[in-house]
Amino acid sequence: MPPSRLTIPSGTDYCWYVPRSIIYSSRLKENTGAVDVDVMRFQTSLEIEYPETDGRPMGETDLHREWMQRIIDVLKHRYRGQRVYVSGNLLMHYEEGDPSHFVVPDAMVVKGCDPGRRRIFKVWEEGRVPSAVFETTSRSTKREDSSYKTQLYEQLRIPEYVLYDPTADYLRPPLQGWRLSVDHYEPIEPDAAGRIHCQELGLWLRLEDGDLVMYDCQTGELLLTEAESERAAREAAEAEIQRLRAKLREQGTS
Repeated sequence: MPPSRLTIPSGTDYCWYVPRSIIYSSRLKENTGAVDVDVMRFQTSLEIEYPETDGRPMGETDLHREWMQRIIDVLKHRYRGQRVYVSGNLLMHYEEGDPSHFVVPDAMVVKGCDPGRRRIFKVWEEGRVPSAVFETTSRSTKREDSSYKTQLYEQLRIPEYVLYDPTADYLRPPLQGWRLSVDHYEPIEPDAAGRIHCQELGLWLRLEDGDLVMYDCQTGELLLTEAESERAAREAAEAEIQRLRAKLREQGTS
């Protein structure tokens, strides 16, 4: 389609203000008694609406939904108070100007990023991609998780990608990981104990009775959710109180 045309009479004083966010093309040329301006179509980034939902129902089992949330909760508690953004089931838009280009990770960790709440995640505004992505996969999502998303995350140069199948419906083994090597993903080989090393997050990942557990590589500490951590602290305090009471009773009878 030819561009719209504005005709500005000769001798007319005019001034255009063009925001820096506008991508535009214009051409001025002298023409008998007038200046013809070909104004190309333009659009500002503010005019582009990036969707907040993909319009698809989650459609997963209770177990899968619980694990999706638990992985997010565990990672949020690990990075509490740090400049790390942890989220999941949130649209991640990766191409400026094209709102149809997005992906929805089940869980993602973005290091060096403000942890505040977001409605969507725009890669070009944040200036970074996730350091690691987790997908809680199932038979219904296996094609998307093990093929499409693997290729996309590789193209986006996301350093590490972890797949977990809590019901072991199709994934063998049910916990697998990939690490970016130059320009492609390579499988993360488990060690002799069956653990996967997530280098980006400094974690050991393994299955215990089919459940995904995460340990800090340096301290060996088991990662918990905030609620689990608080419960463990209460139980430890109660156990210490019982120990002290028992000691006092022993001293009283001696």
